[in-house]
Amino acid sequence: MSIWHGDTLSLEIYGTSHGPEIGMILTGLPEGTPVDLALLQTFLDRRAPGRNAFSTARKEGDVPVFEEGLAGGLTDGGPLKGIIKNTNVRSGDYDNLRTVPRPGHADFTAMMKYGEKAQLAGGGPFSGRLTAPLCIAGGICLQLLEKEGIQVFARIRSIGAVQDEGCFTAPVSGKAWPTVSDGQGEAMQQLILEKKAEGDSVGGIVECVVTGLPAGLGGPLFDGLEGRIASLVYGIPAVKGVEFGAGFGAALLCGSENNDPFVLQGGRVVTATNNAGGILGGISNGMPLVFRAAFKPTPSIAKVQKSVDLSSMTEVELQVQGRHDPCIVLRAVPCVEAAAAVAVYDALLQRRKELAEDVAGGKDA
Repeated sequence: MSIWHGDTLSLEIYGTSHGPEIGMILTGLPEGTPVDLALLQTFLDRRAPGRNAFSTARKEGDVPVFEEGLAGGLTDGGPLKGIIKNTNVRSGDYDNLRTVPRPGHADFTAMMKYGEKAQLAGGGPFSGRLTAPLCIAGGICLQLLEKEGIQVFARIRSIGAVQDEGCFTAPVSGKAWPTVSDGQGEAMQQLILEKKAEGDSVGGIVECVVTGLPAGLGGPLFDGLEGRIASLVYGIPAVKGVEFGAGFGAALLCGSENNDPFVLQGGRVVTATNNAGGILGGISNGMPLVFRAAFKPTPSIAKVQKSVDLSSMTEVELQVQGRHDPCIVLRAVPCVEAAAAVAVYDALLQRRKELAEDVAGGKDA
């Protein structure tokens, strides 16, 4: 199991790719909060495997069952436990990997840490399969944020070297967000299919925007909003980099170029540009929060690769079997939204608690 601790929320995710079930326990949700299960399922379906030629052939319904914390469609204030049964497992595909670690996977490091207890079938606890329970928690937080006028939506920014520079299209509640412009979308799909035919894979970048955020969420140093979001986004397998606003590009700018000038708009203080990505000093400034996550290519590929048989300590050639995504980025879009939603909702609950404490202490809130 793996546990993320926020200020108010905590999230535990457990299970393995080919175990009987995967699940999540989300603690800290306010009592009496409505959860639209149909809308949640629509969100989970965006991540589910086996839906098109661009994803793994493994088919799973990914319908969550809530064992605790939900009654009559409302949270009861206790820990919310949701599980998903694994139904389409083929652990035999991984029998030859018991002593031969797959390049790019966690096999070797898992063996070094857990020894014979390491669970490697389908990636075990390191598998992208574990993003399904993350999306249960995130899908619920998305609903709660939307009630506050806060929306979280992501899109594919690039697949390999094919980039899309277009702007976001306004999302439609309950439907998958538009991802990329038609022309670039076709080029991205073509690249994925080419790599799949070659027995290879390709990575890419997912861009996420949070709108409607009030100023004042987060804090300095270790309480920063960037760190809170990044800690959850890095929990998505295959994420190798996260940047906010101008990100690494800011290192190429002068201060006069990178600084976002403050201006008035309708009596409200805003910034003329948004190189900060909506965060200054770890605290939201009221502008759209913008970040990007870089995903490595799926490490499971059909090409022959070099490895080492740890039982004989000899170099061997390995060809990975099984069912795998030629590009994980497409199914990662809702996962990024989910991670951001949990982090932002936690920051919102923290801010409300701070304001309540200020009022209780007689301070001017």
